[in-house]
Amino acid sequence: MSADASVAVAPAIGWRAWLRGLKPLTLGWVIGLAVVGAALLNPIFKPSFLELTGRTVFVALTSLLAFSAAGHWQPRGLPRQVPRWLVQSLALALAAPLATLVVYLVSTRGDFRAFVTNEARLFGFLWISVPAILVGLVLALGSLLREREAQARTLQLQLDLHQAELARQAVDARLALLTAQIEPHFLFNTLANVQALVETGSPRAPEVLRSLIAYLRAALPRLHEDGGLPALANELTLVRAYLELMHLRMPDRLQFTVQAEDGVETARFPAMALLTLVENAVRHGIDPAEDGGRIEVQARRAADGALLLRVTDTGVGMAATAAPGTGLANLRERLASVYGPAARLELAEVAPHGVCAEIRVPQAA
Repeated sequence: MSADASVAVAPAIGWRAWLRGLKPLTLGWVIGLAVVGAALLNPIFKPSFLELTGRTVFVALTSLLAFSAAGHWQPRGLPRQVPRWLVQSLALALAAPLATLVVYLVSTRGDFRAFVTNEARLFGFLWISVPAILVGLVLALGSLLREREAQARTLQLQLDLHQAELARQAVDARLALLTAQIEPHFLFNTLANVQALVETGSPRAPEVLRSLIAYLRAALPRLHEDGGLPALANELTLVRAYLELMHLRMPDRLQFTVQAEDGVETARFPAMALLTLVENAVRHGIDPAEDGGRIEVQARRAADGALLLRVTDTGVGMAATAAPGTGLANLRERLASVYGPAARLELAEVAPHGVCAEIRVPQAA
């Protein structure tokens, strides 16, 4: 496209925007006020009411067009410090008397001398042009105030949207931080347990390494997921691999079961969240217990459709362990970030000893 063609397009866009600004409701108000003005002036004018209405409507519409045009096309060379409303007001103040002058020149067939030498015509000129300027400026002021209010509302909505976006980014960053705090904890703790078995020359070392490979295959892809929440089936696979690994480390002290209700494995659930409870049960429940214990992992749906995940151990119980550490605190905060206040993580004692940890989160499907 040539430079000339580019220049020709710009005014067309401006004209279309200007015409779109002349809304039917605005035109109706202007014409209505012009008719009212003609009715008020009719007793003191010699021309018929119809002719007088034509004059007032012409002046009103010309003033409106000048006011609107000044808002779209600022005069060249005008300092930027001059506000747009001032330019529009000056345009209206000039357009009203000029339009009235055109009306009278038409009525005198272009005889300017006949206009200026006729006192009645000069009197009529003032009665039409001056009220047109005053009423037009009042209406223009109201229009500008409404425009400013609309701009203020738009800016407020944009600010609210920007703040909401910043809040969402903050939640995402916090969630990423919590995930980064949790995942290395499990990985390096498991590696430390495997290292202890390998260094002691245990004959179970090859089997342990195979289980470690299965665990890493289940865990490592989860660490880099950028999309939505993974399926619960992925988390259950990871939990089984971890418990198998721990069982090989202490075969006489740890027994476990992992049960999932039919259809529940397709539910979406944060990676590593269930593993947090399982690893906690091993470290703080089974490991300190002299005779070890059993861990049961259950996944099911409640009557209201909520997802229930329960990890029960028969270890030493909460009374014999230290206060909950950062793992559970981070998990609570992570669940709240994903599901909101409806998510719950509760711990309860199990008779005669042990702990039951339950996660309850809402599910859309």
